Amino acid sequence: MLAPNPSETTFKVMRILLVEDDSEAAAYLTRALNEAGHTADHAADGEEGAHLAASGRYDVMVVDRLLPKMDGLSMLKQLRASGDVTPALILSALGQVDDRVEGLRSGGDDYLAKPYAFTELLARIEVLARRHRPEDTETVLRVGDLELDRLAHSVRRGGISIPLQPREYRLLEYLMRNCGKVVTRTMLLEEVWDYHFDPQTNVIDVHISRLRAKIDKDFDQQLLHTVRGSGYILRDPGAASERPFDRNA
Repeated sequence: MLAPNPSETTFKVMRILLVEDDSEAAAYLTRALNEAGHTADHAADGEEGAHLAASGRYDVMVVDRLLPKMDGLSMLKQLRASGDVTPALILSALGQVDDRVEGLRSGGDDYLAKPYAFTELLARIEVLARRHRPEDTETVLRVGDLELDRLAHSVRRGGISIPLQPREYRLLEYLMRNCGKVVTRTMLLEEVWDYHFDPQTNVIDVHISRLRAKIDKDFDQQLLHTVRGSGYILRDPGAASERPFDRNA
């Protein structure tokens, strides 16, 4: 199965925890979720899954039922007992009515029997995220004449459509959400690339350069700036400048 083209779906960029002991299935799902524009972390057993979930950084959990060290239902019971309300989709080869009821009563918010289609799994994840954060109603972000529509998954500047790759889209959304604030390399690595260490590559510089070429190159006013020695800032040209910027990535 192929993951859907993110430009053909409508979704909120999410951070997803996948708890799956089948390495092949986990690799496929992680890749497919990343290709769909999301960030997916993988835990190979219930204990590791519970530890990662406790960080509170995830929008949705996808949890296999049969896991080593701690099974998926025990993991969810433990998390719910601790007050964790992160929505969870249970995956299982056990798909009878009693199995589904037990899973939902153990703390699952949805239950999907194997085998399944990735498109259905992705749609269920999106529904869980929407239900969990109904207060997140801001669907269009704007900085000057730059507009990012989270429902249509589209970007326009001055009415002109700007096609972006999934990582560029996530980078721009993060910058727009922090408009007027300097974001550091560490912040971008953690929030956009999900790295908790510096891989010592120029991946950020490359993506910033590509993004700048798409949203700034053909326009009179520049929005994306480099703050020398600090990081980057997306700035509304109508706001007063407080310090000089270096536009070279």
